[in-house]
Amino acid sequence: MGKEHALFICNHRSDIDWLVGWVLAQRLDCLGSTLAIMKKAVKGLPVIGWSMWFSGYVFVERNWAKDESTLKSGFRQLEDFPFPFWLALFVEGTRFTESKLFAAQKYAASKGLPVPRNVLIPRTKGFVSAVSHMRSFVPAIYDCTVAVPKDQPPPTMLRILRGKSSVVKVHIRRHSMLELPETADGISQWCKDAFVTKDALLEKYLYKGSFSDLQKKDIGRPKKSLFVVICWLCLIVYGLVKFFQWSSLLSSLEGIAFLVIFLGLVTFLMHILIQSSESERSTPVNILTQDPREEQLLQK
Repeated sequence: MGKEHALFICNHRSDIDWLVGWVLAQRLDCLGSTLAIMKKAVKGLPVIGWSMWFSGYVFVERNWAKDESTLKSGFRQLEDFPFPFWLALFVEGTRFTESKLFAAQKYAASKGLPVPRNVLIPRTKGFVSAVSHMRSFVPAIYDCTVAVPKDQPPPTMLRILRGKSSVVKVHIRRHSMLELPETADGISQWCKDAFVTKDALLEKYLYKGSFSDLQKKDIGRPKKSLFVVICWLCLIVYGLVKFFQWSSLLSSLEGIAFLVIFLGLVTFLMHILIQSSESERSTPVNILTQDPREEQLLQK
């Protein structure tokens, strides 16, 4: 892993799945070339959204008439990407909540589909488009399953900012792109079947506390990243000290007032970031159903 182009699909389990992906990519030394397909609203989030924008992430509006051309353009740009990249796609289209699961179960039952217990029903148009346009230069699909242990609280951005640890378990299965069907309907069905398998895998994990009996692989923590963080931290601290010495910001009432306003602005932006990361505030994905009451459940 990390040595080839790959389409990375994952269940959208927690508020910070994107951070789990970043940590995984960082430990496999491919963080700099990790991209994702994200909803357009994320682009405006302070710091994190801006960094995704500058890194070349693909942003969609959840309107296929507009998104189809956006995705095609993004896929074409990746064809000559100079380094092994991961393109992450959350096929469910929204973060997992109990209310969304209930709506998905009602929809699946009404359509005679397998009723999910731990995942939502995948939205396959984006996946079909990605496979159709990238199968000539992307050799693999990484099928990632994220689970939160039953005895652990859900990971959230607020817990991280409070300095509290979070535990998630990750299972990754590699599929060759050659395994996938050639037709759009076949690719779509492959994705749906993959999520049925993913649902069963999560059910097994919740029952046994482990994904499988296979030996676990410890990917470790690269020392290079720690060195980079320490260097940046020292540089920032040194710069702040020199700035305060040069500006005498704390020696006047105006300077203190400016600093208070600045810290208040930072706090406000962090509050926006925390709120946007909460699953309950995520935008639902509409599923057309025969019963209007079922569709209303997805809006909660």
